[in-house]
Amino acid sequence: MTSTPKAERLVSAALVALSLVPILAGAGRLTELAGGAELTPHNARFFASPLPVVLHVLCASVYCVLGAFQFAPDFRRRRPGWHRVAGRLLVACGLVAGLSGLWMTLFYPRAEGDSSLLDGLRLLFGSAMVLSLILGLAALPRRDLVGHRAWMIRGYAVGLGAGTQVLVSVPWFLIAGTPGELARALLLGAGWVINLAVAERVIRRQTASPIRAAEMRAGLQVE
Repeated sequence: MTSTPKAERLVSAALVALSLVPILAGAGRLTELAGGAELTPHNARFFASPLPVVLHVLCASVYCVLGAFQFAPDFRRRRPGWHRVAGRLLVACGLVAGLSGLWMTLFYPRAEGDSSLLDGLRLLFGSAMVLSLILGLAALPRRDLVGHRAWMIRGYAVGLGAGTQVLVSVPWFLIAGTPGELARALLLGAGWVINLAVAERVIRRQTASPIRAAEMRAGLQVE
């Protein structure tokens, strides 16, 4: 069973919508830095070393929005050169977003409400995102399009985790208020786990579909 162009457009639109909350939050952070906002314990670490957070926000925003269109076959068929050109930018932004996120976890002072468990989860999933992108690239010289697509989907799922984390956290805020350190770590971790679970389901369905496998082989020949 293959998806219709309408369904693919809906999926891409949903992925972009899922990216909007973290993108807007990041834009607010950049505005705060550019406008010389009042220094507080919450934002002092960003003012002390602004480059990592600026790179992270900009690259993660491009990565999330651009990636929403990379996995839509109909979009690729109508724009044959898009996937290769956009893919290069996507991987570059993804690597910078992932590495800058790891840097901030390791070297920024820990924010109030964060914990060593949350730091560990950020390091785990941030490393998984970077590794997925590297493995996705490594699959191309072997002409392993199935492996390339699978690793890129996993990397994108981790990168989109911030959007799912918002959806997971909102009910907690409404019912129980501000979460403690343990609850916050588990909620954010759940966002990454949910995304990766969905990614694995998508990968398995596409791998099991003879029609989709033929489409991917054809795409490799074109590119």
